[in-house]
Amino acid sequence: MIINRSFISEVLRTTAAVTFVIISIFLVTRVMQFLRQAAQGEIPVEAVLSLVGLKMVGYLDVMMPLMFFISLIMVINRWYSDREMAVLASAGVGIMHFLKPLGLLSLVLTGVVVFFSFYITPMSHATGYALEQEYRQSSEVSGVITGRFVEGKDGNGVYFVQGYNRESGNYENVFVYRASFEREGVVVSKTAYRTEDEKTQDQFLVLKNGSRYEGNPGSPDYRVVDFETYALRIEPKTRKKLSYPIRALSNTDVRESSDPRLRSEWYWRIAKVFTLPVLALFALALCHVDSRKGKSSGMVMAFAVFLTYFQLIGYTVALIRKGLSDDGMPIWIVHGVYFLLACYCLYRRNYNLPMLPSIKLPKKNVGAVA
Repeated sequence: MIINRSFISEVLRTTAAVTFVIISIFLVTRVMQFLRQAAQGEIPVEAVLSLVGLKMVGYLDVMMPLMFFISLIMVINRWYSDREMAVLASAGVGIMHFLKPLGLLSLVLTGVVVFFSFYITPMSHATGYALEQEYRQSSEVSGVITGRFVEGKDGNGVYFVQGYNRESGNYENVFVYRASFEREGVVVSKTAYRTEDEKTQDQFLVLKNGSRYEGNPGSPDYRVVDFETYALRIEPKTRKKLSYPIRALSNTDVRESSDPRLRSEWYWRIAKVFTLPVLALFALALCHVDSRKGKSSGMVMAFAVFLTYFQLIGYTVALIRKGLSDDGMPIWIVHGVYFLLACYCLYRRNYNLPMLPSIKLPKKNVGAVA
């Protein structure tokens, strides 16, 4: 039917536009966060885009219901404002007619949310953790921005790395000054790599084909020593190791675990799946533009429903995380209540009834005045 195709195409176009805006905002905030870490030498600049992309993918299952909800609100509001809904109603097409195309869209997008929630999101968090952990727990110079002099984390040295070959794992054209040397001097080498002593677990920066300059130039004790291999011990970092995120665990781990924190993650993954169809029903029921109340009357109520819905789901998940609930019954109660509330609002909208039934007060009998 032409109406259904028009509705679906407009919702999809609006969803694409809303997705672009929301993802742009997300990227800006995340890029600033990782650039701050790169400026501090914790991660290299070339890793920023990879980490931001993984973070964005990891939150798409939460953003998709919001983006679809906003798109529905915008499309239905525009149809009401342009009197298209009034024309359709005069032709016998009511609000309940849109349940079929809306159900088709919700089914497809819910399947996408399921795929992301149970598979893509844990994978992206696990990959992002491994990548960030690799940079944070590597040697002092592995997080240094190439081409810049950077002070060591312990404050007793200066490093300069011209480049890093990720394929071979070698640093190229390395300059090192350490205050812990017996005499003032520097070490330079063409290549270097990091290694670890199996017995002591000490970290060493092994420099290849370089020279060590000791003493003050012009003094009798000044000397230059060429070497093929020179091992420089790296002081251990005091930075704490990143904890493995629960969101990166597999479905089997969180489902079969008796730990309340892991169980709450399992119920949270399930809860995200049911939010999209419930929000779709609310968008269809509440986005009615009343010329006497203004265009924003329904939108305000719709966003209030969205905020309270997700807040209650987050609260019930927190109850499970704290061990106050052994099963996911509080989450199902929230879903059930909001689903029934959405059906109730849609029923009253279909019959042009106010969302809140009016209460008629009994009239007082006024006696005749003598």
